Amino acid sequence: MNTHANPLTIGTVAKRAGVAIDTIRYYEREGLLPEPERRASGYRSYGEGAIARLRFIRRAKDLGFTLDEIRELLALSADRQHGVKAVKRRAQQRLVAIEQRIAELQRVRDGLAQLVASCPGHGKPEECPILRALGDDRVKS
Repeated sequence: MNTHANPLTIGTVAKRAGVAIDTIRYYEREGLLPEPERRASGYRSYGEGAIARLRFIRRAKDLGFTLDEIRELLALSADRQHGVKAVKRRAQQRLVAIEQRIAELQRVRDGLAQLVASCPGHGKPEECPILRALGDDRVKS
Protein backbone atom coordinates (compact mmCIF):
# COMPACT_ATOMS: atom_id res chain seq x y z
CA MET A 1 0.00 0.00 0.00
CA ASN A 2 1.30 3.42 -0.91
CA THR A 3 0.98 5.70 2.09
CA HIS A 4 3.37 8.40 0.90
CA ALA A 5 2.20 11.94 0.33
CA ASN A 6 3.98 12.20 -3.03
CA PRO A 7 3.27 9.05 -5.02
CA LEU A 8 5.78 8.23 -7.73
CA THR A 9 5.13 7.13 -11.29
CA ILE A 10 6.64 3.94 -12.68
CA GLY A 11 8.96 6.02 -14.87
CA THR A 12 10.29 7.98 -11.91
CA VAL A 13 10.81 4.81 -9.90
CA ALA A 14 12.58 3.13 -12.81
CA LYS A 15 14.92 6.07 -13.30
CA ARG A 16 15.77 6.43 -9.62
CA ALA A 17 16.28 2.69 -9.12
CA GLY A 18 18.33 2.30 -12.31
CA VAL A 19 16.08 -0.30 -13.92
CA ALA A 20 13.79 -0.44 -16.94
CA ILE A 21 10.03 0.02 -16.64
CA ASP A 22 9.53 -3.49 -18.06
CA THR A 23 11.79 -4.82 -15.31
CA ILE A 24 9.51 -3.31 -12.67
CA ARG A 25 6.46 -4.91 -14.27
CA TYR A 26 8.27 -8.23 -14.48
CA TYR A 27 9.27 -8.12 -10.80
CA GLU A 28 5.67 -7.34 -9.91
CA ARG A 29 4.47 -10.39 -11.87
CA GLU A 30 7.16 -12.53 -10.19
CA GLY A 31 6.14 -11.35 -6.73
CA LEU A 32 9.49 -9.67 -5.99
CA LEU A 33 7.85 -6.26 -5.88
CA PRO A 34 4.38 -5.77 -4.40
CA GLU A 35 1.67 -4.63 -6.76
CA PRO A 36 1.34 -0.87 -6.35
CA GLU A 37 -1.83 1.02 -5.70
CA ARG A 38 -3.57 2.41 -8.76
CA ARG A 39 -4.59 5.99 -9.22
CA ALA A 40 -8.10 6.80 -10.42
CA SER A 41 -6.58 7.02 -13.90
CA GLY A 42 -5.32 3.44 -13.61
CA TYR A 43 -1.66 4.44 -13.44
CA ARG A 44 0.57 2.73 -10.91
CA SER A 45 1.45 4.76 -7.82
CA TYR A 46 4.65 3.89 -5.93
CA GLY A 47 6.30 4.95 -2.70
CA GLU A 48 9.99 5.29 -1.83
CA GLY A 49 10.04 1.69 -0.57
CA ALA A 50 9.74 0.44 -4.13
CA ILE A 51 12.98 2.19 -5.07
CA ALA A 52 14.84 0.67 -2.12
CA ARG A 53 13.51 -2.81 -2.95
CA LEU A 54 14.44 -2.48 -6.63
CA ARG A 55 17.96 -1.39 -5.69
CA PHE A 56 18.22 -4.39 -3.35
CA ILE A 57 17.15 -6.72 -6.18
CA ARG A 58 19.54 -5.12 -8.65
CA ARG A 59 22.51 -5.35 -6.27
CA ALA A 60 21.68 -8.97 -5.41
CA LYS A 61 21.54 -9.80 -9.12
CA ASP A 62 24.91 -8.08 -9.60
CA LEU A 63 26.30 -10.46 -6.95
CA GLY A 64 25.02 -13.45 -8.90
CA PHE A 65 21.89 -14.32 -6.96
CA THR A 66 19.03 -15.84 -8.94
CA LEU A 67 15.54 -14.39 -8.71
CA ASP A 68 14.46 -17.32 -6.53
CA GLU A 69 17.39 -16.67 -4.20
CA ILE A 70 16.54 -12.96 -4.14
CA ARG A 71 12.96 -13.82 -3.27
CA GLU A 72 14.31 -15.89 -0.38
CA LEU A 73 16.65 -13.08 0.73
CA LEU A 74 13.76 -10.63 0.73
CA ALA A 75 11.71 -12.99 2.90
CA LEU A 76 14.66 -13.58 5.22
CA SER A 77 15.24 -9.86 5.59
CA ALA A 78 11.91 -9.70 7.44
CA ASP A 79 12.78 -12.60 9.77
CA ARG A 80 14.05 -10.84 12.90
CA GLN A 81 14.97 -14.08 14.68
CA HIS A 82 16.74 -16.25 12.07
CA GLY A 83 17.10 -13.99 9.04
CA VAL A 84 20.74 -12.91 9.35
CA LYS A 85 22.02 -16.45 9.89
CA ALA A 86 20.06 -17.73 6.92
CA VAL A 87 21.15 -14.80 4.74
CA LYS A 88 24.79 -15.52 5.56
CA ARG A 89 24.30 -19.20 4.72
CA ARG A 90 22.69 -18.29 1.39
CA ALA A 91 25.55 -15.86 0.59
CA GLN A 92 28.12 -18.54 1.46
CA GLN A 93 26.38 -20.94 -0.93
CA ARG A 94 26.42 -18.31 -3.67
CA LEU A 95 30.13 -17.68 -3.03
CA VAL A 96 30.93 -21.40 -3.39
CA ALA A 97 28.98 -21.54 -6.66
CA ILE A 98 30.83 -18.49 -7.99
CA GLU A 99 34.21 -19.97 -7.03
CA GLN A 100 33.29 -23.21 -8.83
CA ARG A 101 32.27 -21.23 -11.91
CA ILE A 102 35.53 -19.26 -11.83
CA ALA A 103 37.52 -22.52 -11.65
CA GLU A 104 35.55 -23.88 -14.61
CA LEU A 105 36.11 -20.70 -16.61
CA GLN A 106 39.84 -20.82 -15.85
CA ARG A 107 39.95 -24.42 -17.11
CA VAL A 108 38.12 -23.39 -20.30
CA ARG A 109 40.46 -20.40 -20.73
CA ASP A 110 43.54 -22.59 -20.33
CA GLY A 111 42.24 -25.14 -22.85
CA LEU A 112 41.39 -22.46 -25.37
CA ALA A 113 44.76 -20.76 -24.85
CA GLN A 114 46.49 -24.07 -25.65
CA LEU A 115 44.48 -24.45 -28.83
CA VAL A 116 45.17 -20.87 -29.91
CA ALA A 117 48.91 -21.30 -29.24
CA SER A 118 49.01 -24.52 -31.26
CA CYS A 119 47.29 -23.02 -34.32
CA PRO A 120 49.60 -21.37 -36.86
CA GLY A 121 46.76 -19.23 -38.21
CA HIS A 122 47.26 -20.36 -41.79
CA GLY A 123 47.05 -23.51 -43.87
CA LYS A 124 44.28 -25.96 -44.67
CA PRO A 125 41.22 -26.03 -42.40
CA GLU A 126 41.57 -29.80 -41.87
CA GLU A 127 45.03 -29.17 -40.39
CA CYS A 128 43.82 -26.53 -37.94
CA PRO A 129 44.24 -27.83 -34.38
CA ILE A 130 41.32 -25.72 -33.17
CA LEU A 131 38.91 -27.13 -35.74
CA ARG A 132 40.23 -30.68 -35.15
CA ALA A 133 39.71 -30.35 -31.39
CA LEU A 134 36.18 -29.00 -31.85
CA GLY A 135 35.28 -31.85 -34.20
CA ASP A 136 36.92 -34.63 -32.17
CA ASP A 137 34.33 -36.79 -30.39
CA ARG A 138 37.00 -37.95 -27.92
CA VAL A 139 37.62 -34.47 -26.53
CA LYS A 140 35.86 -34.01 -23.20
CA SER A 141 34.52 -30.68 -22.07
